[in-house]
Amino acid sequence: MSTLDNVLKEINKADNIVLLAHENPDGDAIGSCLAMGLALKKQNKNVEIVMPKYPRAFSNLPGTELIKKEGSTKKYDLAIALDCATVKLLNGWTNYFEDAKSKIVIDHHSTNAMFGDLNYVDYSAPACAQVLYTMFMYYKWEVTQDIGTDLMTGIITDTGGFQYSGTSKETFEIAARLLSVGVNIPKIYKQVFSTCTRSSYELKKLALDRLEFLEDNKVTFTYITKKDEEKVNAETGDYEGIVNEGKNIEGVEVSIFIHEIDNGMKVSLRSNDYVNVSNICLMFGGGGHPKAAGVTMQGKVEDIKEMILREVKRALK
Repeated sequence: MSTLDNVLKEINKADNIVLLAHENPDGDAIGSCLAMGLALKKQNKNVEIVMPKYPRAFSNLPGTELIKKEGSTKKYDLAIALDCATVKLLNGWTNYFEDAKSKIVIDHHSTNAMFGDLNYVDYSAPACAQVLYTMFMYYKWEVTQDIGTDLMTGIITDTGGFQYSGTSKETFEIAARLLSVGVNIPKIYKQVFSTCTRSSYELKKLALDRLEFLEDNKVTFTYITKKDEEKVNAETGDYEGIVNEGKNIEGVEVSIFIHEIDNGMKVSLRSNDYVNVSNICLMFGGGGHPKAAGVTMQGKVEDIKEMILREVKRALK
């Protein structure tokens, strides 16, 4: 694995840099890209974030002016993939990464495939944004209120508002430091978890109406289709958080949520205590964290449900 010094050396050599994240980006992917983008701008780099779609909930974050649906050039000096475990997850914008003169991967997923020329992956960090904060401190780069707001968005998203087991003492120490530069943590928390669009609310209602309890109530399952989204005029990201609804029910160990996307079915898994859902997703070409993972599969909802449920049953024993 590469050192922070090697990563900095490669950044210093580059003029034109593109930042990329996984498909269907969440708050950590978006916040990490925006924070890195603003930090690189302060180092006088030409930076673009290629992100065709992202949830409207994050549209007011600092630095969104750096986000482009397409890159302005076919070949960048440097491509940096953030919060992305495999090159496949870059989806339709893989070419920007593969065609760049140099490639860096910065991540925190234990399933990372180390697909860059340089790879800096901290498995102990609960969010990619926390990895970036550590990097910025090591480089002695200033973390402004705007950069801090983006980093805090990533941390809050991937720690579930500081409630997941991966949240460390260091995470709270970083939050305290970001508070000191003017980051409004309550406002970010409300934006990430407490505010939803009308269409998001309607999607959640549909999913909850379909929610099934399986395996002696230890497993929940639900799904959302493209037709459902059309029915409620859903926007990108309106399905976020649905998978947690099942997980939060007393006695449930695993929550399964299937969401139809353009190139197949996105399966999201969450667990509470002992089932490693990352291992289950790895069997089908996906991955993630022990208690939060996902995979894109092809087929009908019922067929995919049965395949996933078969492995969940084994893990429950």
